[in-house]
Amino acid sequence: MAPALDGLRVLETGVLLAGPFCGQLLADFGAEVIKIEQPGVGDPMRQWGRERAGGHSLWWPVLARNKKSVTLNLREPRGQDIVRRLVASSDIMVENFRPGTLERWGLGYEELSAINPRLILVRVTGFGQTGPYAGRPGYGSVGEAMGGLRYVVGNPDAPPSRVGISIGDTLAATFACVGALCALHARERTGRGQIVDSAIYEAVLGVMESLVPEYAVAGYIRERSGAIIPNVAPSNVYPTADGQMVIIAANQDTVFRRLAEAMGRPELANDERYATHVSRGTHQTELDELISVWSSGLEADELDEILEQNGVPTGHIYRAPEMLSDPHFAAREAIVRLTHPEIGELPMQNVVPKLSETPGRLRWPGPDLGAHNEEVLSGVLGLGAEQMAQLAADGVI
Repeated sequence: MAPALDGLRVLETGVLLAGPFCGQLLADFGAEVIKIEQPGVGDPMRQWGRERAGGHSLWWPVLARNKKSVTLNLREPRGQDIVRRLVASSDIMVENFRPGTLERWGLGYEELSAINPRLILVRVTGFGQTGPYAGRPGYGSVGEAMGGLRYVVGNPDAPPSRVGISIGDTLAATFACVGALCALHARERTGRGQIVDSAIYEAVLGVMESLVPEYAVAGYIRERSGAIIPNVAPSNVYPTADGQMVIIAANQDTVFRRLAEAMGRPELANDERYATHVSRGTHQTELDELISVWSSGLEADELDEILEQNGVPTGHIYRAPEMLSDPHFAAREAIVRLTHPEIGELPMQNVVPKLSETPGRLRWPGPDLGAHNEEVLSGVLGLGAEQMAQLAADGVI
């Protein structure tokens, strides 16, 4: 069966991560994503990532998977005209330039919607399209800081830290994708597209739980707490006799009762210090110490077996090697292997989530720069060989 977004055409004009990750999600579920890249240069993500294979980025094949690469100089009038022609047959356009950039190129929503009233324009920026900060450059790290995440990440005796991935960018892109799908549904009723305005700092703020009302109502400022969430206990990393670290999450009352049974200490579940969620949070430190003493007397495999038998959520802290060898990952095809023409076999994370009837799938890794020029510009727009040659000679494509 065709994937869920089969038949949708998406123009991706952004660079780096905040816009392109939205394009990746749409492409994963079958949309035809035409990625517009600067001729001769391409998206900087083609060069990003710590490790390389034969000179090739190992990040780019993931971010640009399932996409078609078309080179186009958006600063050149003929390049802008080609975008307008592509917009006429597109459903969504994704961009993450600074506000006002598209308008300077004559590609603002007013112009584009006049060509195609059904077009949905997805705009991902640091601070959104409006407000006093709209014109500021805004990377993911800034959005993470102003959205509240940076302050609470790390140990309490150290400066604010960061999550080891570009979480601000990907959160904004994920919310942008949600917005695009909402706009598609609304278009079914109205027949009109709209603008999806996703700001990085707001995307981060959107997952910050009760941080704002905790301060506004109760005067509490959430601080850095290391490996725990304050007052949610027990839910931490615990040591084992063979030097491993195991996550045990038993903060719900019924689950804590099962943990107490597993520990051979059923009386703990009735102890007033640990009997309720609130009381366990109040005595979080001493409870963690008590569990650590117990877990450190068992090897990891034995601890896993006891916890599983008693229905207590547990897991190990995985790195890539553990993911690649785990039977559950394999059974659900959480990691799949594509063939890259230069790198060879290339494992990467699969599409999330899984749909039972119209699932997404990975078709190819990130393409070479301009690999789909002829397919799109000739096949879709009908440009002839001479036109293509002239545009290439003039640096338009």
